[in-house]
Order: sequence, then structure tokens, then C-alpha cells
Amino acid sequence: MQPKSIPLDERIIFALDVDSAEQAKRLVERLESHIHFYKIGLQLFLAGWFPIVEWIAGRGHKVMLDLKFYDIPQTVKLAVEQLGGKGVTFATVHGNEPIVQAAVKAGAEVKILAVTVLTSFSNEDMGKFFRYRGRVEDMVLDRARLAIAAGAGGIVASGAEAPRLRNELGGDCLIVTPGIRPAGAEVGRDDQKRVVTAGQAIGGGADYVVVGRPVRDAADPLAVIESMQEEIASSLSRLN
Repeated sequence: MQPKSIPLDERIIFALDVDSAEQAKRLVERLESHIHFYKIGLQLFLAGWFPIVEWIAGRGHKVMLDLKFYDIPQTVKLAVEQLGGKGVTFATVHGNEPIVQAAVKAGAEVKILAVTVLTSFSNEDMGKFFRYRGRVEDMVLDRARLAIAAGAGGIVASGAEAPRLRNELGGDCLIVTPGIRPAGAEVGRDDQKRVVTAGQAIGGGADYVVVGRPVRDAADPLAVIESMQEEIASSLSRLN
């Protein structure tokens, strides 16, 4: 299956998980020679609101607004309508079928991504928190199928599930993968449990990878990005 034509400097979505617009701007200015796609989550959005979204978009970059909307459908629809004209490329909602349908109906010219199962959950958590007898990947696939049928433009899922999702869902839907760690990084030191490298995610069928702390906290962030981009390019070359 041929990978989508996405510029290499957009394949990595950098997570701006910081507590002020000033910090976010400094990071963007430091990384924008290599990265043109940024994720704004709850922390930064509450600190900087729409002005930080518009500032990033105004510099020619793309924005993934990761607020994971979850409420009654009408409230979600009205919330997503507020994103129109703000420079948002992707917006996330929880992968509940009526919620996805409502977000899509908002018609805000924003690609809706459905969150399947957070990458902080493991197989053991399925029974503990969800009373679910299957594996994580089974729940991810179930939710992904429903979300795509409901009109979502793509899904958010771990790279561990990407190969099966791509095989089951085909080549059109977008797969965005968080929980990315550099090759050789020690796993298990934070709240992410289902993690892969950038190359593994893209090679397995993901279109975009989301990474934050491993770049932000590195002594040489640009070197980490370059290494990840080399991994991605190598994986794409094997897919072509």
C-alpha cells in the first residue's frame, strides 16, 4: 500500500505541552526549520487560547488541536464550530460514534480525528478500567471502524496497532500515532505504555507521529528530530 504524499517536515507533529504561550513560541522558533506541524493540547490551549493557535498558523505551520472533545453531541458540534477560521488542521474528539458524527456535522473545515484508546492504557487496564475482556488492539480497531464509518477523517492510535488498522481500514483514513520515542530510548519512565519509534510507526502504516518530551528535553532537539526524520524516510523508502 503506497504511503500518502506528506512532506517530511510535516510527518512529525511536535507536542507543545508547555504552560505558557511564551514557552510555546520559543519552541516553535527553535524547531520550525525542521518541523511545520504542532500539537496544542489542553494545557497550552488554556494558557494561550486561540491567539497561540493563530500565531502558529500565521507562521505557515499546521496545528493539531488536541482537546479530545467529549460531551453530548450538540455541545460537541457547537464547540467544533468555534474552530472555523482559526487555522486548525486537525481536531480530536473521543471515538464515540454520535460524538464523531456531531463533530463532522459542524462543517468547520477541520479534519476530525477520533481518539481510540489513550497510549497510557495497557492490556491490563482494559479489564480494570473498562471491564473489557479483549486486548487493547481489539478495542482500538472496534472504535476506529465506528469512527471512520461516522465520518472521521482519521484516528489517533498507538503505533503498536497501526499495521492492523492500516490493513483493516485501507489507505484513505489518516492514522496519527502518539507515544513516539527515539530509537534506543528507555521505555517506561513516563506515563506512555504503548510506545514505538517514529520509523516503526510510519513503517507500520501511520501517516503522522506525535512527539514531545523526547525532543523538548533533549540536549540537542534538532539532532533528535533529524534522527527521527531519517528513520521515517528510511521506512517510507521501503514502502514505495
